[in-house]
Amino acid sequence: MSTTVKNRAATSEGDVAPSNPLQSDFNATNDGESMDSDERYLRKLESLKGRNQYILQRTQSSYVITCIFVFITAAVLAEICSALPAAGSIYFWAAEAGGRKYGRLFGFIVAWWSTTAWTTFVASNCQAAANFLLSELTVFGVDFPTDPTNIRFRAVQWIVAEGFLMIAIGMNYMDPKTYKTIFRLATGVILLDFVLNMIWLPIAVSKSYGFQDAKYVFTQTYNETGAPPVWNWMLSFYVTAGILVGFEASGHISEETQNASITAARGIWWSAVASAAIGFPLVILFLFCLPDLETLYSFGAPQPFVEIYALTMGRGGHVFMNVICIIGLIFNTTVAGVASSRLIWAVARDGVLPFSGWISQVSAKKEPKNAIIVMHVVASLLLCTILASPVAFSSLVSAAGVPTITAYALIAFGRFFITPRKFQHSPWSLGKWTRPMTLIALVWNLYLACILFSPLYFPVTGSTFNYSPVIFGAITIFGLLTYWFTPEEQWLPAARLGKVHQLEAEYE
Repeated sequence: MSTTVKNRAATSEGDVAPSNPLQSDFNATNDGESMDSDERYLRKLESLKGRNQYILQRTQSSYVITCIFVFITAAVLAEICSALPAAGSIYFWAAEAGGRKYGRLFGFIVAWWSTTAWTTFVASNCQAAANFLLSELTVFGVDFPTDPTNIRFRAVQWIVAEGFLMIAIGMNYMDPKTYKTIFRLATGVILLDFVLNMIWLPIAVSKSYGFQDAKYVFTQTYNETGAPPVWNWMLSFYVTAGILVGFEASGHISEETQNASITAARGIWWSAVASAAIGFPLVILFLFCLPDLETLYSFGAPQPFVEIYALTMGRGGHVFMNVICIIGLIFNTTVAGVASSRLIWAVARDGVLPFSGWISQVSAKKEPKNAIIVMHVVASLLLCTILASPVAFSSLVSAAGVPTITAYALIAFGRFFITPRKFQHSPWSLGKWTRPMTLIALVWNLYLACILFSPLYFPVTGSTFNYSPVIFGAITIFGLLTYWFTPEEQWLPAARLGKVHQLEAEYE
């Protein structure tokens, strides 16, 4: 879908056309290839596997609660996407939600938050794929360290992760016509992984060490954080918040999607629903299929699920499952790269990033090649922190979910308190439920942000400190600095937002 508009110097609300040369594409009709929406369902189920090697709590209550509030958040964002189906989505929505007074500030901050989150996600996926592969060292008894504190292991982990990054992002440089095939292949691999885990894994467990009982799965808790019981339960949302996030991805490519005011909005909603629908039975199944804790904690592989597969399926079977997981992660990284590069391009198009003029350039086929290069380089540099220490990269990864969650909260805040009358004529509309659901989304995502900022172990020491607030603060400072030092006339997409205002006025 293209956002085709007519050039106007001013609108009825006083918006002026920007002087920023990066917005010269504003008057052009986007006749690029339309993009299939399969990627909307690609919130990867691999992220359910072994995100943490510790267990905060053995209960499903937190997952169910998360699903309910994620559905509400997704519905709120889908309504905004329906009104503003533009590349960069979440950054553009924040600028509009902030109104005339705070829109530019909101836009700059969320631009840095979201680009950081998506690029970090790309890097973390590649490290996760490397962990799946290197876990075979433990399974096959290779005499090589797999302890993350060992520099030799981290060096190999870094090399493998960089290799996976090259493969995954390399597909982003291909012709856009191939994306439809890539998205469908990714969907097929994920569904195959899902089916194999739902059928093959329980059969293999039943023939090996057997299942856990229902009491263990549904009611038993383990406090390994040192936090008070209530806070320990609240920390269980740390995992669920990291799984059910990023469902706004379809909005980032809405300018390349047919009928985006409906299709992209539905994609946001169904991405959240599909993630929850696939994730919930898997979480239940995995808990039933886990070995006893003594066995689980004796595993030395960087990805414990590889050893579970080996313990239950044997060497041949587990290798097949591991290959499926790795291929799925690579495809997922490719899809995330498509969304991330479009977001970076949209932010650069409006002059927010350093060297925006170069980053926002597109190829003859209207591909944001330079934005892809920037994403690739930054993700590669993030992976280099693996070499520094096991804490450095882990801190970056743990901070990846925070900017996205806080962006959801900031948009909801703006919509509820600053621009409550906006987005009233979205094709995909919540109607009378807009304001109550927006308030719920605001409270929920603020709560999640507090959880993600919390220490995971108590008492807090230098080695157990959660550096997410520090990293998040640094990202926010970058956003504020670019806001202060970038002249307003070089950024504000007044013509884009002004056209929306004009259409709303005409509708009314």
